[in-house]
Amino acid sequence: MTSQSTSANPLKIQARVIGALVLRETKVTFGAVQMGYLWAILEPVLGTAILTLIFSVVTRHPPIGTSFALFFATGIITYQLYSKLSSSLMAVFEANRGLMAYPLVKEVDVVIARFLLITMTYLFVFIVFFGGLILLGVADFPARLHIVLAAISFVALLGLGAGLINAVLLLLWPTWRRVEAIITRPLFFISGVFFIPDAFPPDIRYILSWNPLMHAIDWLRTGYYSAYSSETLDVPYMMGYVGILLVIAFAMERIYRKHQK
Repeated sequence: MTSQSTSANPLKIQARVIGALVLRETKVTFGAVQMGYLWAILEPVLGTAILTLIFSVVTRHPPIGTSFALFFATGIITYQLYSKLSSSLMAVFEANRGLMAYPLVKEVDVVIARFLLITMTYLFVFIVFFGGLILLGVADFPARLHIVLAAISFVALLGLGAGLINAVLLLLWPTWRRVEAIITRPLFFISGVFFIPDAFPPDIRYILSWNPLMHAIDWLRTGYYSAYSSETLDVPYMMGYVGILLVIAFAMERIYRKHQK
C-alpha cells in the first residue's frame, strides 16, 4: 500500500531524495571539520566583522545611517551569498558524479540540494550577524522585513542561475573555472558593497545599473533602513534578469543532459 502510494507520487519521491542529499551534503562538507557546521556560520560572520573593522578605520562615516557594521554587513553578507552559490554550484556535478548512477537521483536534485544548504546557512548568518548588532544596540530591526527577505531570495536565485550555468560550462570546458574567477573578480567592488549608487554621477550610475547584484544589495538596504530610498534601484529589471537567467540555466542543463544520453 505504502509503495503503491509512493510510486504514484513522484513529487514526494523527489522531495525525499533532495532531503537525503541535503543531509549527505552537510555531512560531506562539514563532517570532517572540528565544530563542523558551526564554522559555516562563523566564517562569514567573522570575515564580515574583520572587514567592517578595517573600513570603519579608513572611512569617517557610512554612506547611510551611523553604523559601519550595519552598512557593510548589508553589502558584504549579501555579496557572499551570491558568490558562494555561484562558485559552489559550479562544481556540483563534478562532486556528485557517483550519485548519478542511482536511478532516483537526477542532476537537478543535487543542484537544488546544494542550493538549499547554502541558502539556509546564509539565512542563519544573516540572523546571527544582524541579531548580534541589534542586541549590541548598533542597529535597529529592519524597517521593512518583507523587502529584506525578498532581496535575499532574489540574490539566492541569482546565485542559483549563475551557478548552474557555471556548472554546465565547466563540464563542457574545464578551464571555465579559471576564466570565471577572473571575469567575476570586479563584482565585489562594483556591486555597492562599499557605496550607494546614488552617490555617483548619472553616467557612472548608468554603467553600474547593468549589474543586477548591485540592485539586489540596494533593494535590501531600502528594506533595512527606514529613511533610505534609491533613485538607481530598478526592481523590475532585477526580477526580469533573474527570471531570464534561470530559464537559460535550466535549459542549458536539460540540453546537456539530453546530449549525454
